[in-house]
Amino acid sequence: MNSDISGFYKLSIEERLKKVKEFAGLTDEEVELLGKTGALAPDLADRMIENVVGTMPMTLGIATNFQINSKDVLVPMAIEEPSVVAAASNSAKAARAGGGFKASTSEPIMIGQIQLTHVEDPEKAKEQILENKETLLEKANSMDPMLVKLGGGARDIEVRIIQTEKGPMVINHILVNCLDAMGANAVNTMAEGISPMIEELTGGKIYLRIISNLAVYRMANVEAIFPKEAIGGEDVVDGVIEAYAFAAADPFRCATHNKGIMNGIDAVVIATGNDFRAIEAGAHTYAAYKEGGYKPLTSYEKNENGDLVGKIEVPMAVGLIGGATAVHPTAKICVKILGIKTASELAQVIASVGLAQNFAALRALATEGIQRGHMSLHARNITVMAAENLGIKATPELIDKVVPILVKEKKVRIDRAEEVIKELQ
Repeated sequence: MNSDISGFYKLSIEERLKKVKEFAGLTDEEVELLGKTGALAPDLADRMIENVVGTMPMTLGIATNFQINSKDVLVPMAIEEPSVVAAASNSAKAARAGGGFKASTSEPIMIGQIQLTHVEDPEKAKEQILENKETLLEKANSMDPMLVKLGGGARDIEVRIIQTEKGPMVINHILVNCLDAMGANAVNTMAEGISPMIEELTGGKIYLRIISNLAVYRMANVEAIFPKEAIGGEDVVDGVIEAYAFAAADPFRCATHNKGIMNGIDAVVIATGNDFRAIEAGAHTYAAYKEGGYKPLTSYEKNENGDLVGKIEVPMAVGLIGGATAVHPTAKICVKILGIKTASELAQVIASVGLAQNFAALRALATEGIQRGHMSLHARNITVMAAENLGIKATPELIDKVVPILVKEKKVRIDRAEEVIKELQ
């Protein structure tokens, strides 16, 4: 199937659902669930978190044109911000002209941290722990025999000594291959399981035993070539590189640069039922963890043909097992639409969308400005709000009349929208 669906945005919701159904092989029941705003039944919601009173539906769109490692993909994106899905789709089309996204991931290794305190000789404690590494790993793996049976499990232990306001601490990192799970439960269980042994070995006191969201061993890397002819010429290539250089040198700009990346990443993470807060924390911490302070998660350069080459490197601790991914009906359908079978594939898709989204933002900023594309979509929300203020139903016909006026005047404000509605009436 081809993800390059011409005019997808012009179709009705029913027509789009039909296209997605054909692409992903969805059942009639799955299509019906996607079309519902309340797909998560109250009784299921009540089992997911505490004190449930309802659900909070979020808009779910489909990014088209993505080709990742020579495979065509339709990408579900759950996000409330206008222009994000369209921008990702347009960028994917440009990348497609250069061969699509080339993605890879490292092993799904997560870090469990064990905080050892109150040791008289930190260096000796470190030595004692490392001398007994194999015994500790054996104990850790006994905590999750199923993970080990499937090929995962504890792989190594690292020990760091850090200085804190409470004195030196010996920080133990247990490295766990989590396979297709995000891994928090397995890692935390193993960290707790070996802590008494570490205390006995060192005579110290352990407090925290918990996973780290800075997943430096679980990385996703993506590269794409954006041919100059597909993105507007050499001036656009140069403009994007200049914009990247700005972000690389200035943390104030870099924060917004990386936020744009997360627009794309979070939308796919949410759609697939993964923990977007963990991904956000890991991504931004990794940006600061790099040498030289807080840096962009993407980079851009010009190749010998004058085309733009974009790259992204980002921690990507996502899973297909456990959590909302395995419970939420819509999340399960989104995974089916993606056509993926492993957490590694999911990570590659998510990072590709992050690169696409960032390129779209930089191209807009370096050329026409960010507002042109964004405002036409934002004007729709403003029109709906203005109609509600006037006690009028915001019909599609009304929106289609008001939006072009607001955009043409460059006055996308509620007060002006109210005036236009009154004039039309």
